[in-house]
Amino acid sequence: MLVISTREFRQNQKAYFDQVDAGVDVLIQRGNNKSYKITSVKEDDTLMSEKEFFAKIDRSLQQYKEGKYTSIKSKKALDKFFESL
Repeated sequence: MLVISTREFRQNQKAYFDQVDAGVDVLIQRGNNKSYKITSVKEDDTLMSEKEFFAKIDRSLQQYKEGKYTSIKSKKALDKFFESL
């Protein structure tokens, strides 16, 4: 893991983004109490807006109210559920 300052990051952004693309963790420290980790977004990562997130929650709650859910009460039932996927 690389730990760098915000100034160092600003001066060499491309080099640090290239390192992140190569799988290196980069941590940027800002002052004494703040830090940020840079990570690449993978193709299968899901990014959504707050509005989309709450819409998904609302749909899920509605499906639950309509009885459209799977209840899993044992490890055997959980294994069976995953086998069916």
